Amino acid sequence: MIKSTNRRNFIKDLGLLTAAAGLTTLMPFDVFALAKKDFFKISLAEWSFHKALFAGKMNHLDFPLKAKADFGIDIVEYVSVFFKKQESDPAYMKELLTRTKNEGIQNHLIMVDAEGNLGDTDDAARLTAVKNHYKWVDAAKYLGCKTIRVNAAGKGTAEEVKTAAVDGLGKLSEYGQQQKINIIVENHGGYSSDGKWLSDVMKQVNNPFCGTLPDFGNFRISKDQEYDRYLGVKELMPFAKGVSAKSHDFNEQGDETNIDYKKMFDIVKAANWTGIVGIEYEGSKLSEEEGVRKTKALLDRILKQY
Repeated sequence: MIKSTNRRNFIKDLGLLTAAAGLTTLMPFDVFALAKKDFFKISLAEWSFHKALFAGKMNHLDFPLKAKADFGIDIVEYVSVFFKKQESDPAYMKELLTRTKNEGIQNHLIMVDAEGNLGDTDDAARLTAVKNHYKWVDAAKYLGCKTIRVNAAGKGTAEEVKTAAVDGLGKLSEYGQQQKINIIVENHGGYSSDGKWLSDVMKQVNNPFCGTLPDFGNFRISKDQEYDRYLGVKELMPFAKGVSAKSHDFNEQGDETNIDYKKMFDIVKAANWTGIVGIEYEGSKLSEEEGVRKTKALLDRILKQY
């Protein structure tokens, strides 16, 4: 007969052994595989295929399926111009939604252009621009997107356009908030490529549904002035609701030749940011397909370093 104390110890030891055995079974899935979580996911921006789309070699409706089938990317970013004014056509939008749902593809955002300047210093023109964007908020909501990307453009002095942009973005963000759709601004030339200027706009709008889309490559303010891209990304990251991984060309090691991606992602990581990083290939030396593959390979390699 086992004494009471020894029996308790025996049961305790047996329990530890059983737990250890169970842990050994679970560890390959529950511990090791989940120990490291990627701090960003990769999406594909439709603009990467703008040449093929403009040339009629690719159909807008086929883009999300191509992203998944050819590149293994199941998060997509659309460009408004490629909807060809069918964003309010129920049948067209239903077809796009059905295709993406059937393939398990996540519709992430719509990049909106040519709907007027949200920083227009003319009050009537600016209000028209704001209203022109409403249909894109509605389209994004229907497709299950979380975000539309807009521009904070306008003519005038930096302060005049800033005041106008705060008003225009503020009004559009109020509508976005009602629909639970983010309104984000990309550094996209002009004043918006000045990181301090755009971050000041964000601070003044002060709406949780208004943010930025730092683009690694768009820091040309004017023909003669280019903003420091690394400083710009650092200034925009506190408001970022996405990141655009712009790429043009690559060396033999697979690194982007114009942008230090490791330095960029050190900045992104230091901002304690997590989210979706969109591939936006815009080069001319490689085909659009090869450019996307090179960019994805670089992002996959970057992920392994964190």
